[in-house]
Amino acid sequence: MSRLPRMTQLDDQGRPEPPLEADEAGTLLGFLDFQRATLEWKCAGLDASGLRATVGASPMTLGGLLKHLAYVEDDWFSRWLHGQERRSPWDTVDWEADPDWDWRSAAGDPPEELRALWRDAVARSRSLTEDALAAGGLEQRARRTWPDGRAPSLRWILVHMIEEYARHNGHADLLRESVDGLTGE
Repeated sequence: MSRLPRMTQLDDQGRPEPPLEADEAGTLLGFLDFQRATLEWKCAGLDASGLRATVGASPMTLGGLLKHLAYVEDDWFSRWLHGQERRSPWDTVDWEADPDWDWRSAAGDPPEELRALWRDAVARSRSLTEDALAAGGLEQRARRTWPDGRAPSLRWILVHMIEEYARHNGHADLLRESVDGLTGE
């Protein structure tokens, strides 16, 4: 059963407003979906050139953000929370030799492929989150652990993902404005 309200209010950019009254899980999921929708808005309508644009000396791009956040979604929800092995394309990367592969390789990917990779990862994450909520709520521990044996809770993972998107959405604001002048939160 979904924790998000059935009647979701959308803002002027089509993003779902986080619920004003919800339980803890519904509130966290509402804010995460708002952050996800912010990234989607910042990348909407751009061609390959727009998704490859950089600002200043940084090599960061909107396409790189899409690919990186697709990786982060899969890593935290599939790999950490549910203990699954890495899936394609992440399973063929030598992460020790090329720790920025997700960022770097995005420049060669078509925009439709980047958007699909990210949207598919988000859909999997939503489904896996619902499974974890049903199995153990926000206290559900990740199957993978840190070297000291501790495992983050689903609550920790959700808050971390909100932080991850919020930080990168700040980057997306600057990148998008440099492409075509689009501004906004």
